[in-house]
Amino acid sequence: QVQLVQSGGGLVQAGDSLKLSCAASGSIFSIYDMGWYRQAPGKQRELVAVISSSFNTNYADSVKGRFTISRDNAKNTVYLQMNSLKPEDTAVYYCNAEVVAPLTTQRKWWGQGTLVTVSS
Repeated sequence: QVQLVQSGGGLVQAGDSLKLSCAASGSIFSIYDMGWYRQAPGKQRELVAVISSSFNTNYADSVKGRFTISRDNAKNTVYLQMNSLKPEDTAVYYCNAEVVAPLTTQRKWWGQGTLVTVSS
């Protein structure tokens, strides 16, 4: 009923920039919080950034000042601009959204994940 489709991953050098996108589609009444998570090899999945429907934002300490989350409500899309990338940013990145949709009680939905690799 609801799909989150991601794009923008890849392999880059330390210090480079990359922008991730995540678009929600399907039967949707409304979308509340949207966010980005990541999971590095051998580690738990962690929250990177979150943005509310009124554009309030929060970031993990490790990415503050380097990453920027934004959203376009007309397009049901959330973005993550990543600058000054470091090797420790290497992970699979997932988007997440709280969605109200017809004919289902499910509220949180996930994207398919995309790999970001930062070489030194």
